[in-house]
Amino acid sequence: MSLAVVMSRSLVGLDAPVVRVETHLSNGLPTFVIVGLADAEVRESRERVRAAIQSSGYAFPSGRLTVNLSPADLPKESGRFDLPIALGVLLVSGQIQMAREVTIERSEDSRPELSHWVVAGELSLSGVLVPIAGAISIALAVARHQPGACLVLPLQSARQAARVPGISVLAATTLSQVVQHLSGQTRLNKPVPLLDKQLEPQVECLSDVRGQAMARRALEVSAAGHHSLLFTGTPGVGKSMLAKRLPGILPPLTEAECLEVASISAYSGQRELGWGVRPFRAPHHTTSAAAVIGGGAKPRPGEITLAHRGVLFLDELPEFDRRVLEALREPLESKEVSIARANMKIEFPADFLLIAAMNPCPCGWIGHVVKKCNCRSDQIERYQGRLSGPLLDRIDLAVSISDSDTNWLELAPGESSSVVKARVIKTRKVQVNRQGCANAHLSVACLENICPMDGEARKLLSKVVNYERLSARSIQKFRRVARTCADLSGADLIGVEHVAEAFQYRLRTAGTVRT
Repeated sequence: MSLAVVMSRSLVGLDAPVVRVETHLSNGLPTFVIVGLADAEVRESRERVRAAIQSSGYAFPSGRLTVNLSPADLPKESGRFDLPIALGVLLVSGQIQMAREVTIERSEDSRPELSHWVVAGELSLSGVLVPIAGAISIALAVARHQPGACLVLPLQSARQAARVPGISVLAATTLSQVVQHLSGQTRLNKPVPLLDKQLEPQVECLSDVRGQAMARRALEVSAAGHHSLLFTGTPGVGKSMLAKRLPGILPPLTEAECLEVASISAYSGQRELGWGVRPFRAPHHTTSAAAVIGGGAKPRPGEITLAHRGVLFLDELPEFDRRVLEALREPLESKEVSIARANMKIEFPADFLLIAAMNPCPCGWIGHVVKKCNCRSDQIERYQGRLSGPLLDRIDLAVSISDSDTNWLELAPGESSSVVKARVIKTRKVQVNRQGCANAHLSVACLENICPMDGEARKLLSKVVNYERLSARSIQKFRRVARTCADLSGADLIGVEHVAEAFQYRLRTAGTVRT
């Protein structure tokens, strides 16, 4: 037996293309070569595989050993190919006697091929399997393209992959366990999925916010229609406090969305959020463009991808580097980001809800009821001018939060997050049943049918367009926001009151760039 084939999967972004691990043993001087566009981590597999085989009580064959990772033009990285390489070595050296119940195909040249097995795992020198990144991505690809296949992974990774429905997953802790399973001596167990039950996320309650009725309403509209939101106000007025309570009123994730979030978290090596918990990312304003958007020599997901299906909060928005802010423009529209390199192009999902906060001027006190602003008009204009028109044009809602003369302690607590969330869930359900998505994702072709207006509303919209000189994109966003306001009130037809409310948010947008 001189040739064996074991199926595995690579990772290119969040996709997991198939890789055939072909192992060939022939006579000659003892050598061990790995080919197929393998990077340093994969080439180092030679030493890990050799030590793991010997530590597990098997003999490493003498002769010319060649491992080909096919296709040859697909870059291979990480140690996930250790286990399939080790199994290939043991197969070609005749140290694995296949059990009858293991599905195996033989080609015309009698080589063995595990036709319905997909194997991935890193080996330690002692033969113990080490968890790998991207287990859920691999499981999703197997479920999509190889229905009926059996996926063998290290225990911790297998528990992650077991969340994916419609796929058979087996967990192993050592190389010996996998070999004994193939030989029919023992059986690998199916893993218990990690965090199988959906958890109720621990979030701060909206009842902590007292007053600020318009800001609270804007937060509800944002959550109900998935509209991006900008808060402007003096320091300490409650901008960050409101933003941190947005996840608590968002609808729960669907099962498919839970898998997407878990897949990104596992791929990027982030700490587990908990099953069903929406991510909340708040990068510092000194964060680089590559960290926010994604990038690197080996492209990695940035903050906008880590916030996928969740919230991206940008506090002190004008303090961010202009290149970072301008790079947000395309993902806000397309809901994905493409990172191109000389030999590859990787696409990461970026369907996040943007919420941002800023002061109205460099010192922050313009418009305060007591404190005086000492900024010159040119300083204010330069500060507000850090936000370009194209970026502001992509923000659906903008609210100017003012400080109140009333003592904060005398104000009654507002509605709790659970009450507001119930309205948001009901409204979002109406949108999904009607058009299959949130209002912010409505296509231009659907606007006329989904956003009908009465006569008075159309007249007011025409006045708004003429007064504000709105761009075509702004008009479309305006109608989507008005549609969400109508949905929250349970109206089938967009009325003048819904257009007027949407106009309030547009007025605040204009106020952030003009003094």
